[in-house]
Amino acid sequence: MTKLKVAIIGCGNIFPMHAGSIVSRNDAELVAVCDVKKERVDEKASVYNCAAYTDYLEMLKKETIDVIHICLPHHLHAPVTLEAAERKIHILTEKPMSIHYDDAVEMVEVAKENEVTLGVIFQNRYNPGSQLIKSMLDNGELGVIKSGKLSVTWDRSDEYYLRSDWKGTWEKEGGGVVIDQAIHTMDLMRWFVGDEIKYVDASISNRAHEIIEVEDAAEGVIAYKNGVITAFHAINYYSYDAPVEIELHCEKGFAKMVADRATVRLHDGSEFIADNNPNETFHYENGVKGYWGVSHVKQINNFYESLINGVPLDITGEEALKTQEMICAVYESGKKRERVNF
Repeated sequence: MTKLKVAIIGCGNIFPMHAGSIVSRNDAELVAVCDVKKERVDEKASVYNCAAYTDYLEMLKKETIDVIHICLPHHLHAPVTLEAAERKIHILTEKPMSIHYDDAVEMVEVAKENEVTLGVIFQNRYNPGSQLIKSMLDNGELGVIKSGKLSVTWDRSDEYYLRSDWKGTWEKEGGGVVIDQAIHTMDLMRWFVGDEIKYVDASISNRAHEIIEVEDAAEGVIAYKNGVITAFHAINYYSYDAPVEIELHCEKGFAKMVADRATVRLHDGSEFIADNNPNETFHYENGVKGYWGVSHVKQINNFYESLINGVPLDITGEEALKTQEMICAVYESGKKRERVNF
């Protein structure tokens, strides 16, 4: 069997989810890893018995690569995607697609022009709770959505930001609690509603951090063309990472997600529950908790099944672009202090 030759650019915290998923497949081979920090990339290359690079352009020039995984700071997602696409390399990038909406649009266009696949990681869509709610919305069991709300209250201290050379900046992270922490939950809400956005009306502020430029608090409304209005509240100055919450008030009942657990209660008295299976684990490198990234594995497998067997790609660049546009609209509205109409 001819294996796809794969490289990962970026060897930070999310790296093991990608590396473990790749090496678990018999149709993909991790041939190279890249990171600007030589000690870190050398350690990963030793673990996975592959080549190490500190310059991704050198890696792309020297190695024969079919697929790259981008696990880099946010501001680098777009330029690396464009470089890879021009070289006819398929791309799977971590969220967010980019910092700026125009860059995300260009990523989609260039990938299409070069006939390469572009996927974007939003792994929480694969959680059992997310799948239950989405399926009951799609098959009509919940009826139409009347309204929705979500809450993300996490802890990202000044010490957390001091450990990074890019987080907490508009130039490199592109924002704070919205684009980094709340984006997954906001993506889920948009996916559940499943309609085009009518307007975004949001406020953003930095209320509890001393050393960052970006927002640590955000709240607002995202209204959809089908009449659904959803509210969001996100902070990252809480004392711990509280479970995220989503609630949907629907025509035939309520759907509520707390962390990954979803409970659907219909007006007829029936109840449905879905949660992560504690026996559904995945072995990564030493020191990485086995239950981390199970949904990463599912999305990465879908990406490779799309490349190799032609199955539909669940989260395409075009699909992720809708969430990118929403996130950028939150920032535009928050900075201008006015509603952004679509």
